[in-house]
Amino acid sequence: MAKSMCMKAKSHRALRLVALASLFLVSAAQAAEALTVDVHRSASCGCCKKWVEHLEANGFKVIDHVEADMTSVKQRLGVAPRLASCHTAVIDGKFIEGHVPAAQIVELSKRSDLRGIAVPGMPAGSPGMEVGGKQDAYQVIGLTQAGTDQVIAEYPGN
Repeated sequence: MAKSMCMKAKSHRALRLVALASLFLVSAAQAAEALTVDVHRSASCGCCKKWVEHLEANGFKVIDHVEADMTSVKQRLGVAPRLASCHTAVIDGKFIEGHVPAAQIVELSKRSDLRGIAVPGMPAGSPGMEVGGKQDAYQVIGLTQAGTDQVIAEYPGN
């Protein structure tokens, strides 16, 4: 009898863990669905289009702006040259520079201490830069309200 009760307790505990994990996954998906991202890009950039597809595949609503002058967009949004990449996006007044993964964009939307985030350059293997299995190591850098850089996430190379 004691063994039977112990098994039931373990079953209930396992069910609660599965329920909590499911709730977390649904919450993350709903968070992405509710977010709208304004993307500013050059018409000729193929990797920018692939990054937009990455956002859409992760539940973001994307408003796509084709720009003739990306330099002025970056300056207007406060993207420092050291953080620059090919495209720039905006969510809730905060900038997203370059091939930032969807997970960090969701994180940015919840952080008031950041002005924006960036993946400087165009690292192979980042969203929109998939190149036959090649994966460069890269970091997602946050620009704080105080103007300092902060590593938000790191992705290893292969």
